Amino acid sequence: MFLRFPRRLFLFNLLGLTFAACQAKKDKDFEGTLTVGVINYGGGEQIINQYAKFNTYLGEKTNAYIQLEPVFNENRAVERLEARAWSLVFAPPGLAAIAIARYQYVPLFPLIGISNLRSIFVVRKDNPITELKQLQNQTVALGQLGSATGYYFPLYNLYGTTLADIVFAPTPKAALELVAQGKAIACAVSEAELSLYGSQLGPTEFRILFKDPHYVPLGVVLIGPNIELNRQEFIRKVMSDSPSGLAQEVGYVPNGQVPNYKYMISVVDRVSSISSKLQIKPVRLF
Repeated sequence: MFLRFPRRLFLFNLLGLTFAACQAKKDKDFEGTLTVGVINYGGGEQIINQYAKFNTYLGEKTNAYIQLEPVFNENRAVERLEARAWSLVFAPPGLAAIAIARYQYVPLFPLIGISNLRSIFVVRKDNPITELKQLQNQTVALGQLGSATGYYFPLYNLYGTTLADIVFAPTPKAALELVAQGKAIACAVSEAELSLYGSQLGPTEFRILFKDPHYVPLGVVLIGPNIELNRQEFIRKVMSDSPSGLAQEVGYVPNGQVPNYKYMISVVDRVSSISSKLQIKPVRLF
């Protein structure tokens, strides 16, 4: 026996089936959420605009929801890495070394940056000390955990020294201010940071007490260990094929060579062995 359906009902059912099929396909194609981690030292909202086009592009190409998660310092970033909460990370060198060595993140691309960056110790120009060992039993200003030039390299160079105290400055400029104000005899920053902020703290003049001989590797874009390997390669290709100017806008080099992090990781490992002593006065760095 054949049943007759009104034409309108037939069309309605046909459209409903088509919509359900499209929705099912959409749900099937949806690849979940990719969380992009970045450090936003200034805490301003401009970083949202900076990543807006990149996030749209990445979302369209990967069929994923892209969530940008800025943090304000390296301490918080390390917490997110430990939780493996970030799918992609735009990581400065110190943070990158931690992510690679401890949390199995994989470097994809180098970040745009200064290729000959080095860590230095800075004192006031009128300070008579001439050697790093003369910082023994003095107060020194360092950067935050995760900073290559402000934390890892300087602590590595101070290994074997006893300091009266370490003051952890929130920014390189704040570290220089501590020296200018006499609250620390020396601070650790990069050459570029001294050039940028030193002249802003007049009339104080600074000089370089010690310069680390090793160049700090460029920061890198990292991909998280929770991303399946084939998916990692697909995301790498999508980012490599990004439109002209888009990669530059968020600060990575699509065709650049990933830097060698072997020495940087050895520095992080050495410093990690004494990190539990940094809050105990006097600070014995051995």
